[in-house]
Amino acid sequence: MTTETTRLADMANAIRALSMDAVQAANSGHPGMPMGMADVATVLFDEYLKFDPADPHWDDRDRFVLSAGHGSMLIYSLLHLSGYAHPTMDEIRNFRQLGSPCAGHPENFLLDGVECTTGPLGQGLAMAVGMALAERHLNAKYGDDLVDHRTWVIAGDGCLMEGINHEAVGLAGHLGLGRMIVLWDDNNITIDGSVELSSSEDVEARYRASKWHTVRCDGHDPADIRRALDEAIADPRPSLVACKTVIGKGAPNKQGTSATHGAPLGAEEIEAARKELGWTAEPFVIPGDIADAWKKTGERGAAAHQEWQQRFDADEDRAAAYTAGIKLPGADAGAVLQDYVRGLAAEPKKVATRKASEMALGPLTAAFPNMIGGSADLTGSNNTKTKSTGPITAGDYEGSYVYYGIREFGMAAAMNGMALHGGIAPYGGTFLIFSDYCRNAVRLSALQQVGVTYVFTHDSIGLGEDGPTHQPVEQVMSLRLIPNLNVMRPCDTIETAECWAIALANEKTPSVLALSRQNLPQLRGEGDEAWDAGANKSAKGAYRLKSAEAARKVILIATGSEVELACDVAKSLEADGIGADVISMPCMELFEAQDASYKEDLLPNVAPSEILRVSIEAGVTLGWERYTMANGLNIGLDRFGASAPAEQLFERFGFTVDAIVPQIKAKLGE
Repeated sequence: MTTETTRLADMANAIRALSMDAVQAANSGHPGMPMGMADVATVLFDEYLKFDPADPHWDDRDRFVLSAGHGSMLIYSLLHLSGYAHPTMDEIRNFRQLGSPCAGHPENFLLDGVECTTGPLGQGLAMAVGMALAERHLNAKYGDDLVDHRTWVIAGDGCLMEGINHEAVGLAGHLGLGRMIVLWDDNNITIDGSVELSSSEDVEARYRASKWHTVRCDGHDPADIRRALDEAIADPRPSLVACKTVIGKGAPNKQGTSATHGAPLGAEEIEAARKELGWTAEPFVIPGDIADAWKKTGERGAAAHQEWQQRFDADEDRAAAYTAGIKLPGADAGAVLQDYVRGLAAEPKKVATRKASEMALGPLTAAFPNMIGGSADLTGSNNTKTKSTGPITAGDYEGSYVYYGIREFGMAAAMNGMALHGGIAPYGGTFLIFSDYCRNAVRLSALQQVGVTYVFTHDSIGLGEDGPTHQPVEQVMSLRLIPNLNVMRPCDTIETAECWAIALANEKTPSVLALSRQNLPQLRGEGDEAWDAGANKSAKGAYRLKSAEAARKVILIATGSEVELACDVAKSLEADGIGADVISMPCMELFEAQDASYKEDLLPNVAPSEILRVSIEAGVTLGWERYTMANGLNIGLDRFGASAPAEQLFERFGFTVDAIVPQIKAKLGE
């Protein structure tokens, strides 16, 4: 072995030793992938990856995504060895234990250097597509001097098998994202055993068919790894580098088998592995010369960072434009919408809330060019494109609208990647019913604390003739189950604008806008009880739209298109001397965040015999008991819909004044 080859082998063995020791100490984890990909990762970090451990959030760093997140000890080892402040060795000793940032799968909110939360296979690679797209977009706007980095991914067989991989690969190839390089851990092993048990596809042929460049290498030969990476960098297409590796490399009796995939090696095998690798250090100890070699890996990035900073500082005007251009809308979105909302108050509009969303997006996308929109082949239905949003294409990345095609899951993951990259406020649309296709990416938006906005239209049986396959009944309530997700169902143009302001202001909480296909009247305007110029009523999650005129006996709580119905029900009850409040509740999550006095004002804690609480929403009733209490009344739809015009469906399923008022009176004993 040459001195250079020995140095790289020792550095790679440090990864192997830390990985098998940490998994053994935890008695839980996946040592095989880190041990198998140690040589590839060492070459990548030592010679190619642009990063600065002293400033993990430097804008022009390369993004490194461990899509095969089960092999989390690979990234924990890399971060520790290359000089990041965390994880410390003590934190690695406590791998997978309560309080350690070294969680079972990498979490972006626990450690700098972990660009995204991975573990659900395929999503890391798909998020990397969004990161690569964000880089190309910002590069087109600000040039190579300020934006010029790559997105590197380590992915396993599982990442390449999951359905989302097909969506992500197709999008990346179509958009020509040549700064994205995927290092495939081609070890031919899944949990069940050999890949041949479940798959016989030609992976590289599939990637080539999707306009990717592919190249193979020996994943344990630094020179061959270097050759393949150089070839990938030189090609203008996104690249798949098939790294032929041995899972659990170095464990003499278990390497190459599924036994190393998801379980500790065991004390005897670890002892044998140490002999096989020539590793004599105690567990969790890195010899000084090897530790020093790893620390030097960050020096290239530190120098590149310094050069970037010099370019940034050399042109104040360009630096100011860049800084302003990557600033997220935040609270400024509300200010931008104020004049628009005042105009609505003076001249009410009766439109579908999907159209109201498009109307609000007009001034927003004009004011904030870094809002990147899109739709999963439903642009004309989701109303997500505006006059200010030109298309992003392989020939022009400066636009701000992505035609995602029929790729809901891939779209959602790419939006997560764009948000995590920074400098972009992504939003994208599809039908609410298809939120189930991308639900796990929505969940990861919430878990990763990124301000992605989901525009989910056709939100109820109100979409009509397309029938029960397209009519969501359980989706709104099921999305409300996801922590740190604001699910907003506005009732008119003004609430829709308010919900957009809320979504953009909450940079660490994703939002769902559930929007109607059918036209809805504007329920607020100048002179109305709930009108308050400059106030965002929806920000509290719920508010009193109309107060009871007669003695209050009923509180009607509704969302979206059913708020209009609640107002009509209240009018009918008042005609019979039954006082009824109408509460519009566009967002349960925001209402739950209010203080007790505000909640008590809207929903006083009295017996149902004194004030009956009634929920009205064209979806499942499960969950509304939280607000209507045990003896309240829940008007909803606990079955699938049907194919018919919307008006007929609302009548058929009891969403009419004539159907609801008698139920309320019966509950009241009148």
